[in-house]
Amino acid sequence: MTAATLPTESAPRASFPVRTPSFDFNGEIPRHWMNGNAIGTHVFNGLNLVFPEGERFFIEAVRDCAKDADLSPALRREIRAFNGQEGRHAHEHERYFEILEKQGYEIQPFLQRFTKFIAWSNRFMPASLRLAITAGAEHYTATFGAMALQDPFLDAAHPTMRKLILWHATEEVEHKHVAFDVLQATHPSLWLRRLGFVLATVDLFGFSIAAMRMLLKQDKAAGRSTDEDMARSRNEMKERQERMAPEMKRRIRAYWRRDFHPNDEDDHALAYAKLEEIGIPAA
Repeated sequence: MTAATLPTESAPRASFPVRTPSFDFNGEIPRHWMNGNAIGTHVFNGLNLVFPEGERFFIEAVRDCAKDADLSPALRREIRAFNGQEGRHAHEHERYFEILEKQGYEIQPFLQRFTKFIAWSNRFMPASLRLAITAGAEHYTATFGAMALQDPFLDAAHPTMRKLILWHATEEVEHKHVAFDVLQATHPSLWLRRLGFVLATVDLFGFSIAAMRMLLKQDKAAGRSTDEDMARSRNEMKERQERMAPEMKRRIRAYWRRDFHPNDEDDHALAYAKLEEIGIPAA
């Protein structure tokens, strides 16, 4: 199958492209673009604030461990594509920072703290541990991505933000195996993999939840959300969580299996169909 051929079956592609879609961040994006749901909006906004530096961390970790390793030509091609996709994600999510600031959110103090944490991690953590954290974080982003592809809650999101999320979700599903395969080829310790997953859990949820709370606190201080708005948001998010939690837990627990591989979960056909739906060529 060539790189230009759209797969008709659900199997992952042998290689994947670096796409450069266009997102209209110049249009009017409401503060609570997730159908008026403040909590749902800021769950994503919190992740958005950690994505750019986090994805640069992923790129550097993979590069540091892969540069002197004996890897197959196919895996090296996928590393280049992984780097390209993650770089594009960082670029597009960083563009969204300007929207948040225009909406009145003060995000620079948080971004500065997170950037310092990433710089500290790159300086003092061994490359093997950074790669294990990357592989664990990639399992989370692929899991979140797979859930987003199936989430009717997104149907009512602002079109630009829905397109951004589904594009990112598709590519996380598409390249979810790359960091894991580099880890297995260079540092195949089960305990290292599990330690990386624990640290990825603490870092990803710790920083994204802190960012979400920061944004919600600013909403409350500025009077952007009434008590009734927040009550509705909480109820909607509770229903969404109850609907998605069993599948989310199952996928996350799978990472602990000795024989786990990211491509055990096959969401590729759905991912490519979503890309076509939002007008981005899958090939």
